[in-house]
Amino acid sequence: MKKYIVFIVALFLVSSTNLFAQNRTLKQVMELQMPKTADDDFCGTRGAGVCWNPITKKYYAAFCGNTDFPMAVFTPAGKRISGDSLTTMEDIRGIWFNPSINRIMANCYSEIGWINYELNSAGIPTTNYYKFTGMNQPNEQSAGSYYSLLKSVVFRDGNQVVLYQSSADAAEVKESVQIHWGRKKSQGAGEDDEDVSESYNSNVVATNIKNAEFGFLNTANRQIELYNYNEGYLQQTLKLPESAPLESSFNFAYSNGIYWLFDIANRKWIGYK
Repeated sequence: MKKYIVFIVALFLVSSTNLFAQNRTLKQVMELQMPKTADDDFCGTRGAGVCWNPITKKYYAAFCGNTDFPMAVFTPAGKRISGDSLTTMEDIRGIWFNPSINRIMANCYSEIGWINYELNSAGIPTTNYYKFTGMNQPNEQSAGSYYSLLKSVVFRDGNQVVLYQSSADAAEVKESVQIHWGRKKSQGAGEDDEDVSESYNSNVVATNIKNAEFGFLNTANRQIELYNYNEGYLQQTLKLPESAPLESSFNFAYSNGIYWLFDIANRKWIGYK
């Protein structure tokens, strides 16, 4: 009888832990203050993303929209170590670290293509070169995120996540996953996915969390939702604090286990975990 009671208690604790893991409130853990002010020339407005380089042990954050917009490098504690003159060097949209080649990469506007950044001994980008050119993404404004488990770059395209894999001279579509907005598998597919999708930021982030690989920012409900790669159903809901800045496009990233939102007014990335 005692063994039976212990088993029931253990089962309850495991169930409670799983429920807590699926639905919880994120807390602010970091800030990355970008250089320049809104009054400076080529200061940038929208954040392209934040990526973590496990080799240099540094964060790399950038603006999207112009070759002269700022890029910045930060320590693990969030201290900026790059100068005000560092720029993205190209009109980028998404930025990520590719562990297969140990490079920081970015996809650019429209048919510009994808680039790799070269770093100096201090881990600061000094130049870039083109991985390939052309429309290697769903649309001109698409922002990529790296899904390391499948060695793919993922983009949101309406109600789908499209996975691209790169070869020597181009990126090709590997597959796509239909997303069932706000619906668990037990609820089945919805008929109003097209309308519901307007409540979400245009970016998708790759979390590399098993069975919760894709993250979306639900701006209407102030939460981040995680969906699985296999079927595109909702797996976890992560509520955001009331103070969290929410934007309908760009300004949303994930790296080093942290969800990042860009505060346009104060020009800083805020990390939540």
